[in-house]
Amino acid sequence: MQIDGLEGWAKDYIKPMVIAGPCSVESEEQFRKSVKPILEKSDIIRGGIWKPRTRPGSFEGVGEEGLKWVNAAKDEFGFKFTTEVATPEHIELALKHKVDVLWIGARTTVNPFNVSELATALQGVDIPLLVKNPVHPELSLWKGALERFYKAGITKLGAIHRGFHTYDKNKYRNPPFWQIPLDLKSEFPDLPLICDPSHIGGSNQLIADISQKAMDLNYDGLMIETHYNPKVALSDAAQQVDSYQLLDILSDLNLRDERFTDLNHLSQLELIRQQIDQADRELLEAIAIRMSLVEKIGEYKKENNVAIFQVGRWKEIFKSRPEWAKKMNLDPDFTVEVLRLLHQQSVKKQTEVFNKVEAKTDLNE
Repeated sequence: MQIDGLEGWAKDYIKPMVIAGPCSVESEEQFRKSVKPILEKSDIIRGGIWKPRTRPGSFEGVGEEGLKWVNAAKDEFGFKFTTEVATPEHIELALKHKVDVLWIGARTTVNPFNVSELATALQGVDIPLLVKNPVHPELSLWKGALERFYKAGITKLGAIHRGFHTYDKNKYRNPPFWQIPLDLKSEFPDLPLICDPSHIGGSNQLIADISQKAMDLNYDGLMIETHYNPKVALSDAAQQVDSYQLLDILSDLNLRDERFTDLNHLSQLELIRQQIDQADRELLEAIAIRMSLVEKIGEYKKENNVAIFQVGRWKEIFKSRPEWAKKMNLDPDFTVEVLRLLHQQSVKKQTEVFNKVEAKTDLNE
């Protein structure tokens, strides 16, 4: 894909690009009070116009009326605005009200039928489009969505990393799985990559650290949900920062040089070591999650009188995982050795579960 970088469509772009504003445009007053203090530090103002929720009954956006409020503020203050679109009707209304940048949400990216429908609606439209990662950690769906829009003639594309849903307990609302967006960037180096720390963290206390991590990984920009008073926000209150918090987060960012220089190579070496430390922590967290799942399997096997070791499953793992490793540029032989260690620990963990259950049974008897 021959994608136009941010320099091609973001006037006076200076890294990082900052996209900020409320989760939802709730009222004309709320929108103005939220964005006025951050205009000087924001390249683009964001705001949800349509907010379909996981379950009905909560605030779901004000619809087209909100676009009128946005345009009134744009006329007064002068800024670019972006919002999420999920249907061809949304696109039609957004273009009618001169929205400057559109984005595609995670729940839309996950569905190729929806993406195709939106790509058709955008044919012939020259507008920047940002595509969030799909809800679940599937790089192919993310790439597929970007490619569909590109084939529809949209070349001003960008990707938004907002984390991925899992069923495991985690300090993040949507764990970042940083390697997935980095793989995307590796394949499409000209594709602007923007981090959404609000949806990754789910808590405004995590926004600063996630933002810095994104800068450490050389992301092109940040999308941060910002409300004049998050405590009264009608959607995603916990993950929004107030307008002045945003300014503090941006001013405290340590922006890294993209390449080594004679003056900074020692500090860059330390940065790499810090990133390795962080990767090791995340690796251990992933192993801990795997072991908790293994424990659940052990309990299920015991309850259903199924043996711990199953040859068919063993063969399946040792066939599929090295193939996965090749796609990730990992040595398959190294992967097999890691899997052997993991399997040994898994058998040990399930054996402990079996023995623990049997001991409890003996006590009851």
